[in-house]
Amino acid sequence: MTLADRDLQAIWHPYTQMKTAAPPIPIVKGEGLYLIDEKGKRYMDMVASWWVNIHGHSHPYIAEKVFEQLKTLEHVIFAGFTHPAAVELAERLLKILPSSQQKIFYSDNGSTAVEVALKMAFQYWNNRGAEKKKVLAFNNSYHGDTFGAMSVSARSAFTQPFEGLLFEVEYIDVPTKDNLEALKARVSAIGNQISSFIFEPLIQGAGGMLMYEPEPLDALIKMCRENDILIIADEVMTGFGRTGKLFASYYLTEQPDMMCFSKGLTGGTMPLGITSCDSKIYDQFLSDDKMKTLFHGHSFTANPVACAASLASMDLLLSEQTQDQIAMICRKHLKFAESIRNHEKLKDVRVRGTIIAMEWNTGNETSYFNNLRDELYNFFLADGIILRPLGNIIYLLPPYCVTEEELDFVYGKIKEALARF
Repeated sequence: MTLADRDLQAIWHPYTQMKTAAPPIPIVKGEGLYLIDEKGKRYMDMVASWWVNIHGHSHPYIAEKVFEQLKTLEHVIFAGFTHPAAVELAERLLKILPSSQQKIFYSDNGSTAVEVALKMAFQYWNNRGAEKKKVLAFNNSYHGDTFGAMSVSARSAFTQPFEGLLFEVEYIDVPTKDNLEALKARVSAIGNQISSFIFEPLIQGAGGMLMYEPEPLDALIKMCRENDILIIADEVMTGFGRTGKLFASYYLTEQPDMMCFSKGLTGGTMPLGITSCDSKIYDQFLSDDKMKTLFHGHSFTANPVACAASLASMDLLLSEQTQDQIAMICRKHLKFAESIRNHEKLKDVRVRGTIIAMEWNTGNETSYFNNLRDELYNFFLADGIILRPLGNIIYLLPPYCVTEEELDFVYGKIKEALARF
């Protein structure tokens, strides 16, 4: 049997209707921007393998640091113990995060980073003897697939089977100059019930790479603060350079109480999640009463190998070469966006940093299950370009190692797609 045949005999894939899906493409090697299948075909990974791979595949520097760590210490229980890589990673992260962030809590993926933040927020109020059981979140939001993360994500086809099992959330639209006063009035009316406000800063990823501006968000966060609502920035996707700055929160004046990270944290090498928080949150758990402990943990919390990968990824991220590459991608995306902005087939073109999204005009049918999605996916795949359209929306979110020539090639294929579909 082929590798794809063996896979279908044994594996259940994510976000996949296994009865009707095409066989999976067997990838046997990664090399910078490219993924290579068992027949030697090369694919440009223009979505960074679900937004995680920020430096390119099989990066030798990260591989070297991971190997060194594996020879020294592969894992240690993180309750009552620590290790150099975890301490160094926490110290270095706190130096580049907004100054409000003072403590690092480790988990193992984006959903669990969100779960930790939500539990911190709920228990913060519980430890204070207050009853604040609701969360404020945006329409079209996505924060993960575990139950807490699903609860604060927008209700959709992804959450429908679990309705009735998810906790109560108050949903609002992302803030704009036009709706800001109405949103502030609503927050003021319900603020005494709301424990926390969670949001994807500036870009709603799975919701369709929907983008909004920092100024109205700042004003909304300020209103939440005035109503004693904790602020959670979910930077699982937007962190580590994706928006053109190290973190999307750096576009804001009002800084979060908690932040969530994963994806690019390890350079896409392996799973790791982090929830950071300010001293106000941390101090509320310090007590002689053991019931005020944050009872949360994972078997692989602060795994030394994952921490080593993150430290190596940070070395690369902060290098002049990578920062120049990020700036180049930002410039190229903006220039390409202007060249297609008035195309008759496009409803919208959106750019923020290294992310560009193009929304096909398909009338009222703009759902995740839009048939155009599969046509676009297969069109680009045939030319060795991996895109994963969100319904009628295609986007580029490449590793930072992409070259100008490679971007130009993909831009050209997008123009071909616009002529065809």
